Amino acid sequence: MAKDVDLSSREWLDIVFEGKNKDFGAYDIRKDSPKRHNKSVLYTLIGIVIVSLLAFGYTSLNKYLAEKRLEEERLKQEQLAAQAALEEQEEEEEQQIEIPEEKEQVLEEEVQNSQKVTELNIVADELVKEPPKTIDAQKEDERQVGAVNEDKGTDDITKDVVKVDQTVVEVKEPPKPEKKEEPKPEPKPEKEEVFRSAAHMPSFPGGDAALMKFINSHIHYPQAAQDNNIQGKVVVQFVVTKSGSVGEVKVVRGVDKDLDREAVRVCKALPKFSPGKNANGDPVSVWYTLPVTFKLQGAN
Repeated sequence: MAKDVDLSSREWLDIVFEGKNKDFGAYDIRKDSPKRHNKSVLYTLIGIVIVSLLAFGYTSLNKYLAEKRLEEERLKQEQLAAQAALEEQEEEEEQQIEIPEEKEQVLEEEVQNSQKVTELNIVADELVKEPPKTIDAQKEDERQVGAVNEDKGTDDITKDVVKVDQTVVEVKEPPKPEKKEEPKPEPKPEKEEVFRSAAHMPSFPGGDAALMKFINSHIHYPQAAQDNNIQGKVVVQFVVTKSGSVGEVKVVRGVDKDLDREAVRVCKALPKFSPGKNANGDPVSVWYTLPVTFKLQGAN
């Protein structure tokens, strides 16, 4: 048989039955084989095309559903974060106590006044020519003496000039001890600001799927919760710092103390995130909300 014979034509059949009786049944059976051969090839190609289209459609559908689930989860996380922020703000407003500012008491400086003391000469009664005057008379004389200039003297020789020796002594108060200035307290370091949201939120290496895989592989269902058939969703919030590490962790909505404690433990064990960034591209600390679901196998 020649190598260039087309098996899909009747040429090969004529070569095979050349010089033979073509009225025999074998020739009638094989004369339609080229048509059957061509139809088989055509059906095979059509089948391959259909299978390829189905596989492509199935892959595209799965990709679309996965993206849709991620979008729904992201929207749900944003709603939970907004609700948690609102509840925390309400609690802070209720617990806030106004502390009146302490007013510094300003001490007025005391004015040191010098006191003058008058010393009187005491003599015997025999030497006193005149009886002692009353207090009112003494005051009157003091006013008159203050109004008269004694240095000029008087023309009346009948009047005796009485000179009173007065010694003025200044008494000063002892100096007050100097007040030592107390050392000023060192200023406390400013607390780093943590944002509720950022232009670019923190992301876990490998995405949300890798985050869920890490939690499922590291979480341990508490035995007490299993024995009491306790299950539910614990909503946890933690701070992703500028360096990407996990900072403060708190439970926003709890279910049971054992489940809450386990959710916090797993969140503290998370590896570093890609930190959040502001509009300028600088890393910032951001709160991250994560729901952790505890569900027993076989439970409805």
